[in-house]
Amino acid sequence: MYKILLVEDEMVIRQGLRELIHQSTRHFEVTGEAANGSEALAYLKCEMPDLMITDIRMREMDGLTMVAKARNMYPELLVVIVSGYGEFEYARRAIEYGVFSYLLKPIERHELVAAMQKIQLLLDRRYGVSDAQLDEDEPGEIKSSGDTRKLIRDVKAYVKLHIDGDLRLQTVAARVSLNATYLSQLFKSETGINYSEYVSDARMERAKWLLTHTQLKVYDVARLSGHQSPKHFMLVFKQQSGLTAGEYRDRMGKQPQLDDSSQLEEGE
Repeated sequence: MYKILLVEDEMVIRQGLRELIHQSTRHFEVTGEAANGSEALAYLKCEMPDLMITDIRMREMDGLTMVAKARNMYPELLVVIVSGYGEFEYARRAIEYGVFSYLLKPIERHELVAAMQKIQLLLDRRYGVSDAQLDEDEPGEIKSSGDTRKLIRDVKAYVKLHIDGDLRLQTVAARVSLNATYLSQLFKSETGINYSEYVSDARMERAKWLLTHTQLKVYDVARLSGHQSPKHFMLVFKQQSGLTAGEYRDRMGKQPQLDDSSQLEEGE
């Protein structure tokens, strides 16, 4: 499930939009809400949504100003603007800020669905899950299949979509109605590596992406890539890459202002 941050100062509208998203798509979930731009930016300091949907006209900070600040933090963050104002100037400025889509209130369901489908395709390609076949009846469930190759492909897609979740072999095996030992054998036979190795590698790749594409603090990168202990993450990262997380981020050309990883890396 892809994560959405929903920013809207009117609670009734925010609740309605959340319900419309829930009814319109099975591959997105509203995991964060904010009533204004300041709350949204505070949320973004420790969480990384896949998509932000925001109104333009809000108290304290207008949506476009907030979007500009958010894009400075996360240049690749996908943004959808919703507004009751149809003036061309707002649409023009939204395009300048790299907004993916601009929807007018009241939002038509088919317009939202069309925008979300395009965004899903972009995110699928970004995370390498374009071949995923998720169950149409249960969001997040993996389809059980007699085709071993397809089954393993779906398991791998599930891992990438739930990288910060419970990816224990027993948990994933239960979703495909297989014995954990049997799934482990199938996975090793099909991919040449153990399931646990694949999960570790996928989590490390996600951590590297977050380090180079966000300004998240290192302990937040560890958490969002599925590592329960920041110190253990930093130890493993150094062993695998030969660099600390901070050194890797600097070498890749990102020098964020909100990184206090040095204290953790020194073992404090």
